Amino acid sequence: MAAPTGIRQRHGRGCRAQVRCACPWEAFVYSKRDGKKIRRTFPTKAAAVIWRNDASTAVRKKVLRAPTSITLEQATQEWLDGARKGLIRNRSGDTYKPSAIRAYEAALRLRVRPELGSMRLTEITLTDLQDLVDRLLAEGLNASTIGGTIIPLRAIYRRALSRPEMGLMVNPATGLRMPAVRGGRDRIAAPDECAALLAALPRGDRALWATAMFGGLRRGELMALRIEDVDLGAGLIHVRRGWDTIEGEIATKSGKDRRVPIPVALRDYLDEHLLSLDWQEGFIFGATATRPFTITPTTKRAKSAWEASKLTSITLHEARHTFASLMIAAGVNAKALSTYMGHANISITLDRYGHLMPGNEAEAAGLLDAYLGRADTAGRLAQIEVA
Repeated sequence: MAAPTGIRQRHGRGCRAQVRCACPWEAFVYSKRDGKKIRRTFPTKAAAVIWRNDASTAVRKKVLRAPTSITLEQATQEWLDGARKGLIRNRSGDTYKPSAIRAYEAALRLRVRPELGSMRLTEITLTDLQDLVDRLLAEGLNASTIGGTIIPLRAIYRRALSRPEMGLMVNPATGLRMPAVRGGRDRIAAPDECAALLAALPRGDRALWATAMFGGLRRGELMALRIEDVDLGAGLIHVRRGWDTIEGEIATKSGKDRRVPIPVALRDYLDEHLLSLDWQEGFIFGATATRPFTITPTTKRAKSAWEASKLTSITLHEARHTFASLMIAAGVNAKALSTYMGHANISITLDRYGHLMPGNEAEAAGLLDAYLGRADTAGRLAQIEVA
């Protein structure tokens, strides 16, 4: 039986069967716009037929073009340049943080380019990427490091798929078997533990850690926070910027300003700290008014103080998680918490902290009973006033 148009089996020199052999099948379509054939090779005739049908439709709709000669290294550099300029954004539509771009550049330079950089973007297959993942795992790299290596590759291929001139129909990063990231959840301190941790710190460091625990600011946001951003009268912290150790002042992760309420537990620490400063404007937690605090000495001081008091240390990132858990325990709804945390959308909050939210029947019934009790009390008081 003759093969369909645009389909042929490629018999090797050593193939003597010529019929029902295991030689690969080649499919092609002609791109009039490029004046070239677009070819792909498949292990089976059925796979070749399916691809050709899809490719014919894609060429007709002008969403597929003949492959370019661009290499993965060239595509990587183009993607990094676009991300640095803010032209290429993440899946949430936000610009990439400078620290994230630096991490991606290092991962691609050290672990991807040496092996795959010279290959054409369109020639790299799922097998090539799976071999890379397996090799990195065999070399002893942890799952998080391997994941950080593959993340920018996924982004590069997502972008290439949306650009017909790249000639890409399949994302080879789809279907990768990645090693599982194992490890416990971030540490969360209980309310009484928060008080003990703060009391054990040097007096000058307490307001910083209290703002992380009771305000939930990110590390870079704490570094960039200024005196004028803290409005004790209105009970609000205005989070307007972040800080990158190389780039300096940057936008917040979401690219938007936000307001965080100041609870009484935090107000006292901030009030005392503001009174102790030798400057009236500039960085509120700065080493000076014009220079933010340095992470390593700050965390080392805290760790030493907690070890001396026989307390379990906590990081600034874990203090942010503690804030989220305290807000949830206090009954703050997920939408409000998402706003205070500076998440791009509520799904991030639910994915990260959903396990902390009231979910079983007893908790749900208790919350409803408490609400109805408050409403009933308010109603009876109103009747008494009328009488």
